[in-house]
Amino acid sequence: MATLQSIRSKGPLLVIVIGLALFAFIAGDAWKVIQPHQSQDVGEVDGEALSAPEYQSLVEEYTEVVKLSGNTNALSDEQANQIKDEVWRNYVNNKLIENEAKKLGLTVTKAELQSIIDAGVHPMLQQTPFYNPQTGAFDKDMLKKFLVDYSKMDQSQMPAQYVEQSRAMYKFWSFIEKQLVQTRLAEKYQALVTKSLFSNPVEAQDAFNARVDQFDLLLAAIPFSSVADSTVTITEGDLKDAYNKKKEQFRQYAETRNIKFIDVQVTASPEDREAIQKEVDEYTEQLASTPGDYTTFIRATGSEVPYVDLYYTSTSLPTDVTARLDSVSVGGVYGPYYNASDNTINSFKKLAAASMADSIEYRQIQVMAEDAAKTKTLADSIYNAIKGGANFADVAKKYGQTGESTWISSANYEGAQLDGDNLKYVNTIATLGQNELANLNLVQANVILQVTNKKAVKDKYKVAIIKRPVDFSKETYSKAYNDFSQFIAANPTLDKLMANAEDAGYKLLDRNDLYSSEHAIGGIRGSKEALRWAFSAKVGEVSGLYECGESDRMLVVSVSGIIPEGYRPLALVRDQLRIELLRDKKAEKIMADVKAAGISSFEQYKGLADAVSDSVKHVTFAAPAYVPVLRTSEPLVGAYASIAELNQLSAPIKGNGGVFVLQPYAKEKLNETYNQEGEEATAQNMHARVASQFLNDLYLKADVKDSRYLFF
Repeated sequence: MATLQSIRSKGPLLVIVIGLALFAFIAGDAWKVIQPHQSQDVGEVDGEALSAPEYQSLVEEYTEVVKLSGNTNALSDEQANQIKDEVWRNYVNNKLIENEAKKLGLTVTKAELQSIIDAGVHPMLQQTPFYNPQTGAFDKDMLKKFLVDYSKMDQSQMPAQYVEQSRAMYKFWSFIEKQLVQTRLAEKYQALVTKSLFSNPVEAQDAFNARVDQFDLLLAAIPFSSVADSTVTITEGDLKDAYNKKKEQFRQYAETRNIKFIDVQVTASPEDREAIQKEVDEYTEQLASTPGDYTTFIRATGSEVPYVDLYYTSTSLPTDVTARLDSVSVGGVYGPYYNASDNTINSFKKLAAASMADSIEYRQIQVMAEDAAKTKTLADSIYNAIKGGANFADVAKKYGQTGESTWISSANYEGAQLDGDNLKYVNTIATLGQNELANLNLVQANVILQVTNKKAVKDKYKVAIIKRPVDFSKETYSKAYNDFSQFIAANPTLDKLMANAEDAGYKLLDRNDLYSSEHAIGGIRGSKEALRWAFSAKVGEVSGLYECGESDRMLVVSVSGIIPEGYRPLALVRDQLRIELLRDKKAEKIMADVKAAGISSFEQYKGLADAVSDSVKHVTFAAPAYVPVLRTSEPLVGAYASIAELNQLSAPIKGNGGVFVLQPYAKEKLNETYNQEGEEATAQNMHARVASQFLNDLYLKADVKDSRYLFF
């Protein structure tokens, strides 16, 4: 238990570390039964396929690690999708590295792995529960002891909960061990690439000068905005020429779809709201009359907030309840009232209030024998022995447990669905006095509990809350469904959808460049089936009606365009090219006008119509200069300054915000001492960052195919 608690306390950090190990680059549903003749591959890397069962196994493995780290039994849809994507990225990256490493003869031996464990400094090891309590450092001896104990453990003689936790710990370590090997192989390959890039004294001196040589310049510019767009002509030939020159910028490595869709969200009608208000009014009257079992009563009201017979801090209660808690005395009822932030009608009863310790240290011994009677007898014997003065830890070790103390606070159980043995267990810990002992009889075992310390006294409450969402009725949903179905049936083509949606009261939405690797359309939960349809349909086709969201939304989709893998067509990048050409042609016009005017001095350029001027100070080659009068960053200012002569006027320069001339008037060197070794080390680090992009190059060469959307 203590070991498991250690993992959970480090959960967020652990997930971050694992996430860092899974190299990230390039941007579900349950496993579905597929027909024998269908491909079961969810993807392919360099000709090697990954089957759906293999992928599912990897997802389940990582899911269990995240659950254990986060001390949770369930994940949200968003978290599940993140895990699926992380597993896929990790698989692709590892395959890319493995394939290259195999060609080069790079491996990670068992001796290397053991060396990493012995050193104990790897970030992943630092976040495991195997650490020295005094130093906080990874303890290889604790890991070794756990692995030996696990291999020798007689599972038939141990409590089921203990066996389950040990098995989870072992799977957790197996995952970490595998990640250590994969990460080490990636580090070796990256080091090999990085070492092929080296620095030299010339580069070091240039880098130093680029940083410490500073210039003050006069700048005069004619902004592009001063030239009206209407005075510039851009022909189809101009666009085609620009497209051909920049074609590689428009390469697309996966097919995307352009879609139009209608998203209908069903909301409560006035009649629905009136009916819910009436029900809450009636329940509030019953709440005031003290029902016998608040747990059962609150459940019967349909409240979103279940009642648990425990004292909770006010921060764990709904914010609207917390804001009104001081307005009612113990035993009083507040409400009904409407809360707009979560669209609910509410009332609550303050049952009790107390000042209690929020952090409690306790220890325990789990007792399980052949049957319930023997379990009780053994538990009574252990309880009486400790009560009589026996050492708790010694008794615990006698029964194969540590008896170590651990802390629990309200944050560990507030918001959880506690009932039965779980509620009994937490309530016993919360109500025991310091150093008190309890023999807790649970369904599967007895637990000897002792509270050893208490601190952090807080105000806590028992509150029975009726929180009813203002939901739509079946009748309201049926009407919306029938209306939408009839609209879709009457408009089976994209043209008809576009022509008639607005008149029918629907809004037709656009989504361009939809990728199959996404998990939803328009961020709508449960719209994966609609996404699958979009990648199987032809342009102009209209889907059927999809029910999605929280059973409150309906969706229809139509494909308006297909952009295949390869080069994006000119039609899709025309606007981008037009903006660039507009700037280029304006620059040509401005430069021609300047030349015709015979400008030879800064003052003359400054005096031109529409010209703006400024003094730009502390310019270096190492960083782009921001020019306030142009409101743009201008890298060419620093580039020109690094080679210019003082008080010499430059030729007109085409920048990002206009055409400008520069005249340096001051130069200085920062008070830094040149250190060749340090400069070369800095350059080497920059090379390493560049080398870290090797995965992207490997990805492009490996012809990666992602077909997960067909199954997950």
